[in-house]
Amino acid sequence: QVQLVESGGGIVQAGGSLRLSCAGSGGRFSRCGMAWFRQGAGEEREFVASISSTGSSTYYLDSVKARFAISRDNAKNTGYLQMNSLKPEDPAVYYCAVLPLPAGTTPGPGGLYDYWGQGTQVTVSS
Repeated sequence: QVQLVESGGGIVQAGGSLRLSCAGSGGRFSRCGMAWFRQGAGEEREFVASISSTGSSTYYLDSVKARFAISRDNAKNTGYLQMNSLKPEDPAVYYCAVLPLPAGTTPGPGGLYDYWGQGTQVTVSS
C-alpha cells in the first residue's frame, strides 16, 4: 500500500508559479513511477506529467512541457510539480498517482495507476 497526500495548491495570478508536493508513505514510493493528473470543473481527468521511479526520465503533456517540471526526492518519499507561467487553462484539482514499475521506466498517460492522492486545488486569477 502507498498513501499519497498532495499539498501546495492555492490561488495564484496568471503568470505566477506554484509548487505542488506529493508525500508518499507505505514503503514502496521509491519503487513506483509517479504522475500528476488534473481535472477541471466539468472536464475529464487529464495527464500532466510523469517521472520514473529513479527520476531519470520524465514525460509531459505538450501544453505544459515548457512551463512545468516534475521531480522527486526518494529520500523524502516526495514528488513535486513545479508550475510556472500559469495560464487561465491550468486551474483544476491536481492529483498525484503512482504505480510500481521497473527502475528507469516512465509511466504514461494510460498507465494503470494503483494509488491516488485526494487532490489539491489550483486556481488562477486573471
